[in-house]
Amino acid sequence: MLILGIDTSNYATSLAVYDTKAEEVLCDIKKFLPVTKGQIGLRQSDALFHHTAALPVLLEQLGKKVDLTQVQAVGVSEKPRPTEGSYMPCFLAGVSAAQAFCLSKNIPLIKTTHQQGHIAAALYATKQKQLLEQKTLVFHISGGTTDLLLCENLQVLERVGTSTDLYAGQAVDRLGVRLGFDFPAGAFVSAKAAECTEKVKGIKVSVKGTNCSLSGLQNQCERLLQDGKSQQYVCKFCLLAVAKTILQMIEAAHQIYPNLPVVCAGGVMSSDVIRAKVQRKLPEVYFVDGKFSSDNAIGTAFIAGREVDLWQK
Repeated sequence: MLILGIDTSNYATSLAVYDTKAEEVLCDIKKFLPVTKGQIGLRQSDALFHHTAALPVLLEQLGKKVDLTQVQAVGVSEKPRPTEGSYMPCFLAGVSAAQAFCLSKNIPLIKTTHQQGHIAAALYATKQKQLLEQKTLVFHISGGTTDLLLCENLQVLERVGTSTDLYAGQAVDRLGVRLGFDFPAGAFVSAKAAECTEKVKGIKVSVKGTNCSLSGLQNQCERLLQDGKSQQYVCKFCLLAVAKTILQMIEAAHQIYPNLPVVCAGGVMSSDVIRAKVQRKLPEVYFVDGKFSSDNAIGTAFIAGREVDLWQK
């Protein structure tokens, strides 16, 4: 059975097709929303417009790679998180496209959330099927979240930890834009950080229990730039500070939930610098390939496929 996934986040328009029988992603496609140089985000009205314009084009491109007439269900993210009051207008574009597609073919529409899509894509990418069923700690770190979540069966049972102010992705993006990179700037910051051979010193993080504060990281990076440190050094400093924060939050969470596996999702977790730092101390933590970690529609398609399979059984 072929399942179409749609996700219209505040960063990218994403589509994917998942084959439930083969248990594999047949195709995925994504287009980042255009952001004016020097800006650190989009107004929701602009994001909604760009998604609405991009979806027909991307569907046409997807149709050249996969026979969309064989799609038997659609999964779509309808809001950011699976919590009451969670809402962003940009997701309306995806929901509207998904509803129209389903009505035209009389097939099921399964609504999920952007965060659950991230969780599902990351768990699927680990290739460890038991993680889909058992309790697992999933770190979702992106431009809009720094959440450590207790998950089971792709459902969020509890938000174990979070940032009390700035999100990790915001800290990375603001540094990148400050250095002249395009938004979102995570890939550029990671590339610059990889060029730094100098040992980074003086990293200070603020973690209390399972929660963190990241506003100080932005100030530290700004001071380093003012002191004449290279772009490469400051980018590496920023990512290592995020990694150190992640490590301390995981250690605190394991005091509450001992020995639970940890899986990392979200665009920030695509950084090789962060992965290397975390796995050097906790090698058992799962990181996945960037296409499964950053914004994508793979997770929404996967969730819909599992739900339709349950209906049929």
